[in-house]
Amino acid sequence: MEIKKVAVLGAGDMGHGIAEVCAIAGYEVTMRDIKQEFVDRGMERIKQSLLKLQEKGRVQNPELVLSRIKPTVDLGEAVRNADIIIEAVPEVFEIKTQVFAECDKLAKPECIFASNTSTIRITELAKATKREDRFVGLHFFNPPVLMQLVEVIRGEKTSDETVNICVDFVKKIGKVPVVVKKDVPGFIVNRVQAPAGALLMAIIERGIATPEEVDATVRRMGLPMGPFELMDFTGIDIFYHANKYYAKAISPDYEPPKILEEMVKSKNLGKKTGKGWYDWSAGRPQIDMSKATDKINPLDFSIVEINEAVKLVEMGVAEPEEIDLAVKLGLNRPFGPFEIAKSIGQEQILKRLNELAQQFGKKIFEPAETIKAGKLMQLIEKKEKKEEKGEEFKTIKIEKLEGGITKLVLNRPDRLNTINPEMLEELDKAITMLWNDNETRVIVITGAGRAFSAGADLTTLITHPFDFLEHNRKGERIFRRLSEIPKPVIAAINGYALGGGLEIAMSCDIRVAKKSAIIGLPEVTLGLIPGWSGTQRLVKLVGISRAMQLALTGERISAEVAEKYGLINKVFDDEKFDEEVIKYARDIAERCAPISMALIKRLVNKGGEVPMDIGLEWECTAAGICFSTEDLRKGISAFLRKEKPKFKGR
Repeated sequence: MEIKKVAVLGAGDMGHGIAEVCAIAGYEVTMRDIKQEFVDRGMERIKQSLLKLQEKGRVQNPELVLSRIKPTVDLGEAVRNADIIIEAVPEVFEIKTQVFAECDKLAKPECIFASNTSTIRITELAKATKREDRFVGLHFFNPPVLMQLVEVIRGEKTSDETVNICVDFVKKIGKVPVVVKKDVPGFIVNRVQAPAGALLMAIIERGIATPEEVDATVRRMGLPMGPFELMDFTGIDIFYHANKYYAKAISPDYEPPKILEEMVKSKNLGKKTGKGWYDWSAGRPQIDMSKATDKINPLDFSIVEINEAVKLVEMGVAEPEEIDLAVKLGLNRPFGPFEIAKSIGQEQILKRLNELAQQFGKKIFEPAETIKAGKLMQLIEKKEKKEEKGEEFKTIKIEKLEGGITKLVLNRPDRLNTINPEMLEELDKAITMLWNDNETRVIVITGAGRAFSAGADLTTLITHPFDFLEHNRKGERIFRRLSEIPKPVIAAINGYALGGGLEIAMSCDIRVAKKSAIIGLPEVTLGLIPGWSGTQRLVKLVGISRAMQLALTGERISAEVAEKYGLINKVFDDEKFDEEVIKYARDIAERCAPISMALIKRLVNKGGEVPMDIGLEWECTAAGICFSTEDLRKGISAFLRKEKPKFKGR
C-alpha cells in the first residue's frame, strides 16, 4: 500500500504542524477540527510558518504547499478518501477513542489509523476500532516542522506491514523514525523523562526548593528555560494528565501532588491562562538567577532518566542506541542517557539511585536490575560495538575520486552544515576510516550547499556544565586527530566558515576558499569562546595581533582578506572552485611521496610545541626513515630520467 492522501484530525499546536510537514513533503492533506475558528487559526499558523521557512530557504513556494491542505470541520469529508489518518486531538483517552470509533465507520477499510498520543498505550486506543492490525502510534515532537524524531509505536496487534508502511512514510516526510517495539505508557522519550518529572514534584512537595530556585539552578547551566517555566509554557494540565495516566498505568509514585491538582482545578495552567508556577500576564516571567541553590543536584535528573532508559531495554521496548537517538532528536540534546551514563559511571549511578529511592520513598527510583547487577557498562559496550559496525553516515558524505582523492562532505545543507553531536561522532569515525585507507592520498573537506560550516548547532540542548565541558573536549580531540592524520587534508571553504566550522578548517593542513567565502569566529558576540581549539590554532596561523582582532571582535572577513592574513592559502574563483580544488589536490597526490608527507606533517605540527633541539632530533630520525624507503629510490630515479614518479607509499 502506498500513502497518497493524509487526514490530520486536530488543527492545534501539533495538528497544524503535522499537516504542514506532510504538505511540504508533497502529500494531499485534509486538516479537520471541530470548529471553523480552530481550523482557520491552524491554517493561519501554517501560512506564517511557511513564510518563515521561505526566508530561510527551506521552502520555495508557500502558496503551492498551502494549496495541498484542505481545511474542514466535516469528519466524513476529512477521512473518507484518506490512506492514513493521524489523530492529534487533546490528550484525553475518552476523546481519542470516540474520534477513532467514528472514523472506523467512515474511513475505507485499508486506511491506517495513527495516534499522535504522547503517553497513552496504542493497544488501548486501537480497541475502539475494528482494525487493530492497522492501528499504530506516530508520535511527533513539538514543533513538528522543526523536530526530526517520530516515534513509530507498535501496538500488541499492529501488523509488520503497517509498521513498515509507516516507517517509510516518516522517512518520506523528512523525519527520522524510531520504532517502539513494545507498547508501554510514554513510549521512549516521554517515558525516559517521566521519573525526572516525578522527582521535580517530590522536591516541591517536600519543600526542598521552590520552582524559581530549581529553574535558576538549571538556567545557570545554560538552558534557555528551567523545568517549571517549561511546564508553564507547554501547559500544566498536559503534565498533570500525563502523570495521572502514569500513576494508573505504571506506578502510584507518579500521582501528582495536591498543589498541581489545585492549579488545574483553578485553571492556573501556565502561559495559556496567564498564570501557573509563574505570572505570565506581563509576558515571560523574569527568573531571579541569584536564587540558584545547592539544595538540589541537577545531575539527579539525568540519573533517574538513565535508570528508566535501562528499564526500557530490559522490557524490550528499544535497544540502547535507539533510545539514545530518540532522546537526542526528541529533546534536542547532545547526549543520550547511555552516553551520559558512561561519563558518570556505574558505581555513582547505583549509589545515587538507592539514596533517592530511600529519601523520597519511591520505587520508581530504585535501580534497574542491570544496574543492580553491575552490568550497565557491559550494556553500553555492546551498544558501542553495534555502532562501530558501521551504519551509513547521516551528517557527512564520503566520496572517493580518481587519483587517490577522497572528499569528506559536511552534509547538513538545510542547517548550513552546523555541527551537532551526531556530526562530531561521524567525523571521528570517518577520520579513523580514512586514516587506515591506503587508497586515500589526499583528503578534501568541504560543505554541502552554500556553506562550509556555520559553526556549532546552537539548537543543541546541553543540560549540565560537565556535559558542555565534555562536548568541547570531544570536539578538540576530534579536530586534533584530523590535524594528525598521516596524509594531507585540504579544507575547501565553499561559503560560510564560522566558529566551529572555521575551527575544522584551521585543523586542516591547507585551506583554500571561494572568493565569496565569509570567515570568522563569532563566539564572543554570543557570550561564548572558540571552544574547539580556535584560540590556540588561530594564533599559530596568523600571529597574536590578528588572532586577537578576529577572536575579540567576532569580525567576519572575506576570503581575500583571510589570504592576506595567512589564514587562507589560496583563493579560487567561484565559478571553477570545485574543479580547481580537485585539480590542486590531485597534483599533490601525484607529485608528493605519501611517507614524506606524513612525516613532514608530523614534524611541522610538532615544530611549535617542542624545543628546537628535540625538533631537530626528530627531523634527523624522519630523514633516516625516508632514506630507507622505496619511494625515495623511485623519486630520485624519476628525477634523473625527467619522468613523473609513481609513489607507492613504501
